[in-house]
Amino acid sequence: MRGRIVLVALFVIINLFLLFRLIWSDQGVFAYLELKSRYEVLQSRIDTVDSDNLDMSQEIRRLKSDKAYQEKIVRERMNFVKQDEILYIFPDESAKTRGEGTDEQ
Repeated sequence: MRGRIVLVALFVIINLFLLFRLIWSDQGVFAYLELKSRYEVLQSRIDTVDSDNLDMSQEIRRLKSDKAYQEKIVRERMNFVKQDEILYIFPDESAKTRGEGTDEQ
């Protein structure tokens, strides 16, 4: 009888140890949930980068093949003009300095 109690106590201790390892160890449930959330974040970043990569590839193809698109991009981004054209650049509203046209103190 005494041997059975010792054996049951030993099994209970072993089960508690295994339960502890299952939940709180480096390879337990909490670690798994953390790794799963990190995986989802990284997967979403990969998807974003893949879509950006696809957009850039399409733009590169278009820049290589479409002369009108090349001209449009050069004119917009680098402010190039054709001969006998005048370029007007207006300052942004957000670029106004304080006190310019206002009566603030």
